[in-house]
Order: sequence, then structure tokens, then C-alpha cells
Amino acid sequence: MIEEQSIIKVGMADLNVGSQESLIRTTGLGSCVGLTLFDPVKKLAGMAHVMLPSSDIAREGQLNIAKYADTAVPELLNRLLALGAVRSRLVAKMAGGSQMFAFAGGNDTMRIGPRNVESCKLALEALHIPLIAEDTGGNFGRTIEIACGTGVLFIRSVQKGIREI
Repeated sequence: MIEEQSIIKVGMADLNVGSQESLIRTTGLGSCVGLTLFDPVKKLAGMAHVMLPSSDIAREGQLNIAKYADTAVPELLNRLLALGAVRSRLVAKMAGGSQMFAFAGGNDTMRIGPRNVESCKLALEALHIPLIAEDTGGNFGRTIEIACGTGVLFIRSVQKGIREI
């Protein structure tokens, strides 16, 4: 959270990558998950703002690959590899996945936050990328930013203030 760094903004259903002097930020994580990948040697990081668990439900004509966990995580990996990141060094952190509203009954389709977290974890597992820290769940929103030079993930929320993982 140093002001001299350039800030790369990631919108909802968006993803981006940055290098050493950059800070990547996304806001408005409720049921969405902010997933980050970091290469500590090359000092490269990437972030995806994942809205939904699976592209199987996609109805739009042109698929927005950043919107879904199963397509955003591999795309983020590919973009970092294109910048020179080494797959075996990458580590992941994530935040978000809140259950923002209470629903009567056990309907799984309404559990978007927890399903987003599960889908991100499955995508990471399939790519053999370790998840080393997370701040997920709850019923509150978050804003996150990752420092590309250090891999520190800053998490801001009204309920918990600022945390680092």
C-alpha cells in the first residue's frame, strides 16, 4: 500500500497481471472471489475477480473467461507464464466468497460465495498450484490488493479493518 506504486485495477469478472512496482486492486468482493498468483523470484503477480463457479452455465455469446473460476484461473496462469513466471514457483492466495444473503432452504445454487471458493480451489488443485493463504467466507464485502514485488495480499473490510496475508 505504498503510494509510489502504479495501481492496476481489476474490475468485476476481470483479470490482470503486473510486475515488481505494481499494485493490483479489486473492489466489491462479496460472493465473488479475488484470486491471486505470485512468482516470488520474478516478482510477478496476477489477480482474477471471479464472479461464478463454472462456465457451464454461461449464456453470453462471447464467453468472458475472467468471469468463471474454471476459465479464469488457467487464463491467469497463462498470462503470468507469458511474462516469464515459472509454474513451479507460483503460489496462490484468495479472499472473498462471502454468503452475502441468508436464504431459506438448502438450495445449493444460492450458495454462490462458498461455491466460488470451492471452484477456485479445484482449479488451483488441477493446475498443481498451492493455495498458501485465504480470507474467505463470512457475510461481508472486501477490497483486496496484491503488491507484485512482495506477494503480500492486503484485505480491507468494514468489519475487520485491514489485514495482510
